[in-house]
Amino acid sequence: MRILITGGAGYLGSVLTKALLDQGFSVTVVDNFFYNQSSLLDCCSYEAFEIVKGDCRDEFLIKKLLVDKDVIIPLAAMVGAPLCNRDKTAAVTINYEAVRLLCRLASAQQRILLPVTNSGYGIGKKGVACTEDSSLKPISLYGETKVKAEQAVLDRGNAITFRLATVFGVSPRMRIDLLVNDFVCRAVNDRAVVLFEGDFKRNYIHVKDVAKVFLHGMEHFEEMKNRPYNVGLEDANLSKIELCQLIQKKIPQFVYMEAPIGEDPDKRDYIVSNQRILATGFRPDWTLEMGIKELIKCYSIVQKNNYANV
Repeated sequence: MRILITGGAGYLGSVLTKALLDQGFSVTVVDNFFYNQSSLLDCCSYEAFEIVKGDCRDEFLIKKLLVDKDVIIPLAAMVGAPLCNRDKTAAVTINYEAVRLLCRLASAQQRILLPVTNSGYGIGKKGVACTEDSSLKPISLYGETKVKAEQAVLDRGNAITFRLATVFGVSPRMRIDLLVNDFVCRAVNDRAVVLFEGDFKRNYIHVKDVAKVFLHGMEHFEEMKNRPYNVGLEDANLSKIELCQLIQKKIPQFVYMEAPIGEDPDKRDYIVSNQRILATGFRPDWTLEMGIKELIKCYSIVQKNNYANV
């Protein structure tokens, strides 16, 4: 099976690409290497690996790369509210229009597996878990572009979308600006964090389990296709305060406090049900506690200023 991944050198892509190659798939990655990352070096020894430096919005390039592919995985994205707000044109053209381009150029037989975000739920009802049937009310440009991209893919058909929880964990293309990764980094280096809207809740998932859910979707594509799936940990619908309490168990010197003034620019607040994906037989391998221990080791190696998008 031949797979095309756009943005395959990123935080998720560098984990997923290796996982696909290890399963014997042929993988072509197109990435603009905007961050000068070297995250795919360990993939270069695979005969079935092809790397193309290019832009996911380049119609001529994408049309050429699609010719012999069976599966398309569009990972190229401006990820997160702060980055999208910094360059709104890029956010729209990469997160939405590039996906719409793939839908137009791909044949009806080619399968698309698209990651989006459960931030599309915006602000949920207290104590009520969002399901895939809940209304989508994104409160950021990032969420808006991802909701529109998901709709384009599902309207096109022969596709699966994964509404990812907040991702955490170590990747060859590390990102420290993700919530769990950021808080653990602060705990290791600063021993303290100041919280804004500490009671706001999110759901979480390890980056390796995100790679695993793509493999699961490919294996069970026919019975799963043409539906969205929340992908997160059922026992990890946690507030920022609860997340800090978990980190403190591993780093007792860590202290956290809520700011009396100020606010978080990302105001999403919801809990999520992941029962639909669990009903297909998928089971995550990584708990939040396991990820925190992994990240503590990671921050003995990496410097916090070198691994972020913003």
